[in-house]
Amino acid sequence: MACGLITAWAMFTVIPAPRVNDFSRTACARAMRVIPVIGLCLGVLAGTAAALVGLLGGGRMLAMACGLAVLAMANGCFHLDGLADTADGLGSRKPPQEALRIMKKSDIGPMGVAAVVLLLALEIAAAASPHLSGWRGVWALVTMPMVARTAAVMATRRGVPCAPTSSLGRLFADLTTPATMILDMACALVVSAASGWLAFGARTGIAAAVACAVAWAVETLWQRHLLARLGGMTGDTFGSLIELTGLSHLLVLAVAA
Repeated sequence: MACGLITAWAMFTVIPAPRVNDFSRTACARAMRVIPVIGLCLGVLAGTAAALVGLLGGGRMLAMACGLAVLAMANGCFHLDGLADTADGLGSRKPPQEALRIMKKSDIGPMGVAAVVLLLALEIAAAASPHLSGWRGVWALVTMPMVARTAAVMATRRGVPCAPTSSLGRLFADLTTPATMILDMACALVVSAASGWLAFGARTGIAAAVACAVAWAVETLWQRHLLARLGGMTGDTFGSLIELTGLSHLLVLAVAA
């Protein structure tokens, strides 16, 4: 597990980690198994930043925005970039091969910019919801990245193809066993719901469980659309799945917690 954590930390964050030379399919499988743990660690960083800003009197909106900024910077805005590229490709309404070619370009078009702006605006507004006041907001920031990254585990399960032109998709596609996926999802659900229940009561715990279920339902529907539209997964689509799953989780907590 330690090797998997180091590999996942090196691959999915920009925070300094021990040098990793093994990026084989076996190493990637170990890394994918523990990616929700990486999400939880990044969530702790985001929650700590939000808590510090709140304690210094910066206000809830600024605290939540700073927490989300730390989360984005900790992974080099990798997932936001994936969301933007996916929006540009799908928004072009071109056939799959042309859409994939647009997604591989280094620039970001108007659809990508709009997708990132709208997602960040909704995340900040959701995190600053009255239902997530006080330490509930910090808790939501801590658990949300963990739940969001289970989307990557679901998208790399056996039987999900990669797009023919995607090198990253080829590395991770058809990688995760159903048992690993179920175990990761169960652990994320238990950690999210149990921590909410213990810290804030039964209603928050139940809301956390519902938020996980809704977030994963959104992931499933979005993944099906991507497969139907593009014919397979790419590194960019992984990013879009993670971002939309995290947003869905926060939105449910914002209205139900």
